[in-house]
Amino acid sequence: MKLRARTAVAFTAAVLAALVALVPAAEAAPTWAPADAATIHPGTQTFTNGAQCTANFVFADSAGAVYIGQAAHCSGTGGQTETNGCDAGTLPVGTAVEIDGASRPGTMVYNSWAAMQSAGETDADTCAHNDFALIALHPADFGTVNPSIPVWGGPVGLSDGAATGDEVYSFGNSSLRAGLEQLSPKYGLSLGTDAGGWNTPLYTITPGIPGDSGSAFLDADGRALGVLSTLAIAPLPLSNNVSSIGHALTYMRGHGGPQVTLVNGTEPFRGGPTGLVTGLLGG
Repeated sequence: MKLRARTAVAFTAAVLAALVALVPAAEAAPTWAPADAATIHPGTQTFTNGAQCTANFVFADSAGAVYIGQAAHCSGTGGQTETNGCDAGTLPVGTAVEIDGASRPGTMVYNSWAAMQSAGETDADTCAHNDFALIALHPADFGTVNPSIPVWGGPVGLSDGAATGDEVYSFGNSSLRAGLEQLSPKYGLSLGTDAGGWNTPLYTITPGIPGDSGSAFLDADGRALGVLSTLAIAPLPLSNNVSSIGHALTYMRGHGGPQVTLVNGTEPFRGGPTGLVTGLLGG
């Protein structure tokens, strides 16, 4: 009996060892650069075939790869008024994207416009407001990334929408500002959510301008609300439309895109009037 018991123990140990060997080793989580030293972060300028936009949130996958988002229309090949992603021209997945502060170009690995056209999407709200692209960073640049929104801090998870009158926060980085960084942080109010949850029209001080496209928006609690998509002319002149990042990520995961998760900021969210004054003073 003792011999059998020892044999059983040895056999069990061998089986457990074999099972452990079959389980992939856990990938190390990315190590983020300090917020005040990072060269790549939300608000970084991106250039796709010469078109300048602003990066939004940072993302990561289970293998430890790091990504940054921009608007899908930043790689559009049509005119400024071609905003229906289900029929507008777009550069293909695999397009190189220059990222300010990066040592190597990133690669566009997902584009919602291309995904919708491939899927034959027909829902009008989705076609009009699903405006998100994902850029894979080169591994050489992983150590220079911080996921925090400049000035405001955060994000702290995903938002489920912003009601009328709710505060919103952003950081644009259009080259048209010619270095006037005090105009980059934005504070404003939501005008509610429409288009089946896909869109949040809003007003900010100052309004988003060309080049700010794709920049991140936070809700009143510092949660990731969406991506700056379009400047409205009517019925709300000089308002901006912000595409839901939650909806965009859900669509991406269901249409062959990378299985990434939003990375929370390392800096605490600092919203409210005090944060606005700090931002305007360049703090």
